[in-house]
Amino acid sequence: MKNTFLTLLILVFSTTFSQNQRILATPISSGTQLLADRFLGLDSFGDCYYLKNNVLYKKKDAVILEYKNLSFGEITAVDFINPLQIIVYYEPFNTLISLDNQLNEIQKISFTDQTITATGLASQNRFWLYDQNTQQIGLYNSTKKTYAVVSRPINGILQHFETNLNYFHWIDSNQNWYSCSVFGEISSLKKVPNFDKIQIIDADTILFSKGEHLYLLDFKKNLRYEIENVKKSFDSFFYKDQILSIFTNRQLMNYKITIP
Repeated sequence: MKNTFLTLLILVFSTTFSQNQRILATPISSGTQLLADRFLGLDSFGDCYYLKNNVLYKKKDAVILEYKNLSFGEITAVDFINPLQIIVYYEPFNTLISLDNQLNEIQKISFTDQTITATGLASQNRFWLYDQNTQQIGLYNSTKKTYAVVSRPINGILQHFETNLNYFHWIDSNQNWYSCSVFGEISSLKKVPNFDKIQIIDADTILFSKGEHLYLLDFKKNLRYEIENVKKSFDSFFYKDQILSIFTNRQLMNYKITIP
């Protein structure tokens, strides 16, 4: 009986999202050349961030800024949710760098008591940290130079994570999506489909790719939309403020999409 129930549950989930709705993407640029190893995305001002040869670049129109610190190894993560305080993390040396909007170094923090594998900007001059040793989420106060654990140990492996000022989101190896607030409240949100790449839009919506297809999944409405009229072969994508950016083979295309 238990196995029958689980089978029915899986069939219901599959059926619910099997009928794709459509979202038509409208090109708003003819495509611009972008020589990048990794396209990161656009900030709230429309500035473009990308990595090339382990150097962080910020591009707005014809102006290109760069930040490099090759002594710390490979750049693991970049957070530009606040364009006035950009975070660059170097996992090989367990070091976080805070930059201003001109990519000038503001602060350098080397962690000695934690092994950090995920980080991002939080509210009130704090940084999210995930300590691989304890499997706990914490907050580092950059003003007081103090660290506080806010979560219980997390089970499983972080397959994907994203942060904003108030929440640390992650998806584990079993496709389970969770969030942790700055107060340490952990919520089990959804179970997501298998994906190649994914972006969390809000607590009910994700954008993900599988193969050469790009989908938007609205859990609140139980609808899956396939994004049409975009390049079928792409390296990465990024969505912000109704602008979908597609990076494919040294070219960046921007599209206008409206999420229903």
